[in-house]
Amino acid sequence: MIPASLVDTHAHVQTRHFDADRVETLERARGAGVGALLCVGYDLPTSRAAVTLARAYPDFARASVGLHPNDAQGASAADLETLEALAAEPEVVAIGETGLDYYRDRSSPARQAEVFAWHLRLAEQVAKPVVVHNRDADADAAVHLERSAARRPSGQPPGVLHCFSSEDPVFLQRMLDAGYFVSIAGPVTFRNSRGLPDVVARVPEDRLVVETDCPYLAPEPHRGRRNEPAYVRHTAERLAQLRHISFDALTHHLWTASCLLFPAFGSLPRATPA
Repeated sequence: MIPASLVDTHAHVQTRHFDADRVETLERARGAGVGALLCVGYDLPTSRAAVTLARAYPDFARASVGLHPNDAQGASAADLETLEALAAEPEVVAIGETGLDYYRDRSSPARQAEVFAWHLRLAEQVAKPVVVHNRDADADAAVHLERSAARRPSGQPPGVLHCFSSEDPVFLQRMLDAGYFVSIAGPVTFRNSRGLPDVVARVPEDRLVVETDCPYLAPEPHRGRRNEPAYVRHTAERLAQLRHISFDALTHHLWTASCLLFPAFGSLPRATPA
């Protein structure tokens, strides 16, 4: 077995896509060197399921709870109250995914902004980082995120921009200046990854983390198939190439950054030294 040295910082293994082989999927992840994963909710059922999975794997998984911006339109006060209660559970180490999505027209920008702001306030209240979904909404997302970061105590990580895809270097720098981490997913391995290699080069080593966003966005050589946490290794290997460092050195930086972002991961077993 490969030593546990990787963290999948954004996975949806609690969803129906893994009902047939969830246990085997997690075993494959461990075998591929994944030492921890964050199970991320994007609505009430998947948020509850994320907490349940984290409870079942206390030495491996933690949970994040939230509502995806595409579901913001139908979010009720009762839904938000339920999320607030879930956020207090000890297995929950982050709030989200939440954010803004102007690519799909499933929730109005105004309602997305309202629900996003609510998530940010909740994350500040419970002193946990926010997991941010941002698609085609750089300008508006930056305003929300900078304001939230400014309200947090110095040294508290405000959150992570998951599956980072923006090609605007100004937006990237604004987010780094505000203290946010950047998570890179499978598209960086694609031949048409365009600006992502430049993003990887610009992010400091203590702010760079990696994810699968499984079951979506499988990296090469699995592109087009169901993604799973074990495949985070392919993305990490590509990051090592782009940063011109050894894979071992990269995984050390990724583990360290992941533990800075999610301190609970620092207490998990790890086969290789930090």
